[in-house]
Amino acid sequence: MTATQKKVVYRTCPLCEATCGLELHLEDREITLVRGDRDDVFSHGFLCPKGTALKGLEADPDRLRAPQVRRGDAWSEVSWDDAFAEVERGLTPILEQHGRDAVAVYLGNPNVHNLAGQMYNRVLLQALGTANIFSASTVDQMPKHVSSGLMFGGALSIPIADIDRTDYLLMLGANPFASNGSLMTAPDFPGRIRALRARGGKLVVVDPRRSKSAEEADEHLFIRPGTDAHFLFALAHTLFDEGLVALGRLEEHVNGFAEVQQLAKDFDPDTVAAICGIDADTIRRTARELAGAPHAAVYGRIGTCTQEYGTLASWLVDVCNVLTGNLDREGGAMFTKPAHGAANTGGTPGKGRGVRFGRRHSRVRGLPERFGELPVVCLAEEIQTPGEGQIRAMFTIAGNPVLSTPDSARLDRAVASLDFMVSVDIYRNETTRHANVILPPEGVLARGHYDIAFYTLAIRNIANYSPPSIELAPGEMSEWEILLRLAAIASGQGAAADPAALDDFVVAGLVDKAVGRGSNVEGRDSAELLESLSSRRGPERILDFMLRTGPYGDGFGADPDGLTLAALEAEPHGVDLGPLQPRVPEMLRTPSGKIELAPEPVVEDVARLRASLDRANGSSHVRGGDLASERAPAGRPALSRMARPAASEAMEMVLIGRRDLRSNNSWMHNVEILVKGKERCTLHLHPDDAARIGVVDGGQARVSSRTGEVEVVVEVTDAIMPGVVSIPHGWGHDANGAEMSVAARRPGVNSNVLADGELFDPLSGNAVLNGIPVRVAAAIPA
Repeated sequence: MTATQKKVVYRTCPLCEATCGLELHLEDREITLVRGDRDDVFSHGFLCPKGTALKGLEADPDRLRAPQVRRGDAWSEVSWDDAFAEVERGLTPILEQHGRDAVAVYLGNPNVHNLAGQMYNRVLLQALGTANIFSASTVDQMPKHVSSGLMFGGALSIPIADIDRTDYLLMLGANPFASNGSLMTAPDFPGRIRALRARGGKLVVVDPRRSKSAEEADEHLFIRPGTDAHFLFALAHTLFDEGLVALGRLEEHVNGFAEVQQLAKDFDPDTVAAICGIDADTIRRTARELAGAPHAAVYGRIGTCTQEYGTLASWLVDVCNVLTGNLDREGGAMFTKPAHGAANTGGTPGKGRGVRFGRRHSRVRGLPERFGELPVVCLAEEIQTPGEGQIRAMFTIAGNPVLSTPDSARLDRAVASLDFMVSVDIYRNETTRHANVILPPEGVLARGHYDIAFYTLAIRNIANYSPPSIELAPGEMSEWEILLRLAAIASGQGAAADPAALDDFVVAGLVDKAVGRGSNVEGRDSAELLESLSSRRGPERILDFMLRTGPYGDGFGADPDGLTLAALEAEPHGVDLGPLQPRVPEMLRTPSGKIELAPEPVVEDVARLRASLDRANGSSHVRGGDLASERAPAGRPALSRMARPAASEAMEMVLIGRRDLRSNNSWMHNVEILVKGKERCTLHLHPDDAARIGVVDGGQARVSSRTGEVEVVVEVTDAIMPGVVSIPHGWGHDANGAEMSVAARRPGVNSNVLADGELFDPLSGNAVLNGIPVRVAAAIPA
C-alpha cells in the first residue's frame, strides 16, 4: 500500500478578483484544509468564504472529468480523440457551407481568472476568423473599457482608487464588502475601507440599496437607478460653478477642459436633484468635500455600467477625478504598472493609436463592435434570424449565457436551435446542456495560475505565480491544449494536429513582435530568446516571456536583477513591486498624447442625457421607476414597454441586481458551502411598496417585464428605495438537462428573464441590467 503524501502548497485563489493567497493542505490529491496565506504579500492572510469552497469545487461529483458527447438527449463519455473528431465532423461542414461568420464564440467571466484562457482564447478566435465574438464584458463592464479607451487610449488603462492612501472615497454602484472589489483588485477590501475610516478618512456610498458597504460607510446616499451620470454631472457643475476645479500638474496633459465645462452647465444640482433623488444641498456638499479632501477618489462599478447611461457615468467618474486634481496622484485614482506588461507599458511612451470602434457591425441590428466584440444583447437574434451570416454553430468557453445575459428565455430557445455547439466547461449547466460536445479542462490544482487581468487593475504592483500543485489525473487534458486542438480544427489542420507545433508558432510570433518594436529586447535575436524559453511549454512559456519583457523584467539577461518566472517560483507568497506611482503622461496612448477629457463620441451622447432633463420637467419623480418610464429617445425602445400582468394591484417599479459574498458566477451555486443557510435569491421590496401591493415578508410576488416573468420569495426591507426592487443575478437552476445537483435543490429565479435585449447603452453596447422597468404583483395561488 502506498503511503499517503501530505504537503502544504501556496496558491492564489482563482474565484474572484481579489487574488487572495491560499495555504492549502493536501493529502495526495485531496484538499484537507484551506487557510489564508498570512505571508502573502498582498492579502496577508485574508480569506473570504469563496476561498474555503475550493475543496468542494475540486471534489464536486458533478464536475465533468472526461469529454461528453450528446446524441439526441443522451450523453456519453468518450475519449479525447473521439471528442475532437466529433468537433471536426460537426464544425467543418458549417464552415465550408456557410462561412466563418456562421460560428459564434461566447467567452464567460471565468476566463479572466484563468491563465490558459487569457493566453489561448485569442488563438482560437484567430483560427475561427469569425466576426461573431461575444463575452461577459458587454454584460457588466464594457462602458468602463470604452470610456477609458477614449480618454486614455487603452481598454485596460482604468484608473484605480488608491484606497490605502486616500482620505475620501466616493463610491457609486459598488458593493466591495460583497464583491471584494471589481475592476479594482484589492484583497481584504473591507479591512482597507475600515483602515481608511480609522485614519480619519470618509467613505460615501451612492446606491439605491443600503448594501453592506453602505452600512459600513460614513454616509449613504440613496439614488434612483440609472441616474448616476446625472449626479456626477451635477458634481462637475458644482466644481466649475464654485471655482473648485484644480487640475494641478495634469493641466498641461488635458484636452477638452472647456468643452466639459460647457457640457456641465445644464446639469445644475437643483435640476438634477429631482431626477436622481439626492437633494441639491447634498450634491453641492459632496462636491465640496471631494474637492477639499487632501486625497480623494471617485470609484464607480457595476451599478454604473449596467444602465442606459453606463459609458457617460463611467466617463464622469474620471472627469471628477481629473477636475479635483486627484487623477494620477497618491491617494487618488492611479494607473497600475503590471509586471507582465500591458498596452500602456510597451511601445512609445506617451502616445499611441488610441481606440477605434465600429470596424464591423452585427448583421440584424447593425450594432457596432467594441474592442472586437459585439454586444451580447444581439446574440439571440443573430442565431434566430435567417439569411446570409446567420449563426449556426457556437463555442462557449467557461460561460453560461443562457443564465447570465439579457432576455434569457429567448436566448435559451436560440441556443437550442443551433446546428452544432461546443462547450469548454466543467459543468453541464443551463447553457452547455445544449452542446453537442463538452470538453472539461483540468481541475484548479493541476494548472498554473497567474492573474494577468487582475494584476493589471491592482491597487499595488504585485506579481504572484502558483505552479501546478498536483499532476494531471489520468484522462485529464490541460485547457491550453484543448484550446489549441480546437484552433487546429478551426484552421483546417484537423483533429489529429499536434498542439505543440501550434504552440511553438504562437510563441515565435510573440517573440518576433517584441524584438521588432519598443521593448527591452528590441533588436535581439529571436532564435536566442526562443532557446532561453525552451524548457517550458504552454502558458508558463508565454508568461515567462511576458515577465522578462515587462517593465520589471530581466530582458533575457540585460538586467540580472529583473523579474522572471523562475524568480516568482522562488517566491511562493508573491513579490510586492510597490505602491502605484504617477504615470501620466508616459502611460497615455491617445493620438494627441493627452487625456481626452471630452471625446467626441461621449460629447455626442451627452445630448441623450440632456434630453432626459427635458423629459423630466413637470414630473415629481416620487418613485425610482418614474424616470425609467419616460419616453425613450428616437430610435430606441421605450423603457416602459413591458408586459402587463392581469392583477390590478400590480405596481410599476424598476429592478436592480445585487451581489452576495458567497456568489460570483452561476457555477458557484453548485458548492454546498456557498449556498447553505438562509435563502438568498429573494425579491427585496420596501415596506411601503409591500403594503400597497399586498405582499408580506416570506410571501410570493410575481415580477414581470416585456420579456418575461418570474415568481419569487419576498424579503421586505427598508434597505431598498421605494419604487425599486432587487433580485440577485446568476440564479434560476431549474432547467431540464442540466446536471448541477446542489444548485437544483436551491434553484432560485433567473432575473435575466426580465432583462430586455432591446435595452442597451448605445456607446458601449452594454446590457441594461439596472433600472429595468417591471411590474410587481402578489402571486396568485395556483
